[in-house]
Amino acid sequence: MNNILLRSYRNLTSKIVVTALTLMAATSGYAQPAGFNYDESKVPEYTLPALLTDSAGQPVADAEAWMSKRRPEVLALFQQHVFGHIPETIPKIRTRLRSEVTDALDGIAVRREITVFFTDDDAGPSMDILVYTPANADGPVPCFLGYNFNGNHSVDADPAIHLSTSWVRDDKKRGNINNKATEQTRGTASSRWPMKMIVERGYGVATIYYGDVDPDFDDGFHNGIHAMTEPDRKLDRSGDAGGSISAWAWGMSRALDVLEVDSRIDGNKVAIFGHSRLGKTSLWGGASDQRFAMVISNDSGCGGAALSRRKFGETVQRINTSFPHWFCINHRQYNDNENALPVDNHMLLALIAPRPVYVASAVDDKWADPRGEMLSLFHAGPVYKLFGKTPLPTDELPDVDHPVQNDVGYHIRSGGHDVKDFDWIQYMNFADKHLK
Repeated sequence: MNNILLRSYRNLTSKIVVTALTLMAATSGYAQPAGFNYDESKVPEYTLPALLTDSAGQPVADAEAWMSKRRPEVLALFQQHVFGHIPETIPKIRTRLRSEVTDALDGIAVRREITVFFTDDDAGPSMDILVYTPANADGPVPCFLGYNFNGNHSVDADPAIHLSTSWVRDDKKRGNINNKATEQTRGTASSRWPMKMIVERGYGVATIYYGDVDPDFDDGFHNGIHAMTEPDRKLDRSGDAGGSISAWAWGMSRALDVLEVDSRIDGNKVAIFGHSRLGKTSLWGGASDQRFAMVISNDSGCGGAALSRRKFGETVQRINTSFPHWFCINHRQYNDNENALPVDNHMLLALIAPRPVYVASAVDDKWADPRGEMLSLFHAGPVYKLFGKTPLPTDELPDVDHPVQNDVGYHIRSGGHDVKDFDWIQYMNFADKHLK
């Protein structure tokens, strides 16, 4: 009995610590804790796993060999050792139009709220997609698709937008009380979603509260879609079962299912976008689902665009300790053991080839390792070359606020861990080249 009580106490203590760390990261602009390396001269020596050598030791010499042999191997390694498998369950989804406004954003946009049901039960798992499209469009338009952190109502202050009823992180300053959103939270994230500017450029925008798909806390993978996609699993979960990032990636693919048949959206020209942990999600979602026409990672850091072996800023051990639900259980064996990983994240970016991918960093966001993010994109270049694409020209960081855009894109912006108008302008410039 004493052992049971002790185990329960430890589990409770662990959850309290994780919740506190999660809240700190969410509310402090991704605070950069002491005790981690922010000195480039202290980056350990490392050797990246071979990108263009297959499991049999044979060189990968052309695009066909990459797509038929090496790409499936790399994808399987990420499934087994990093993110876990994206749920295989693909439900026959139902949609319902919650609202439609034809003169949103001062008359330039059509705004719709679309509820997506994953089962036949309206009370079952579902998500709400908030969609803006140009009101004067002659036909379907390219679209940016991404999750938001605090509910669809947070990206626009319009009181007509449905106030999310999903679980949210407590944040009294923002207005999230007892894990519920309040009217105070309306529009609090609008600076990250310049809807009017995007629509004026001729693009659609679709966003979803990520907590609709899987609430962002560790409960042993019982909440969100896990209850639906893993209903028959035993108490012990397989080491390569997908964590929350794989669940969120699954939700992005289900949203694409909806947008592909939307008369206002060109389903062949949907760019998946994400910031921070949702930037990790956009990379994994774009790597796993080749229907996404473009992939954008904003300040995604460790587990996203950054090279894990550099151990600069956030590390594998720290991220698995603070957010044990994000990755698969197998990933924990690489805590302070990055060199044993059979992959690194240049390989994650290479999985996106030949489609355009954009990686963005911020100069003050050392926690996310800007140089490591850029180096991942640079070292993915050989795969892009197989397809005749132009990768990053050098492994040196460009000047701050001076983007490099070829068939891949990169910039390091002044400022910190955030999404700014500057970022969106670069993403739209990049999309002008590749989606229009």
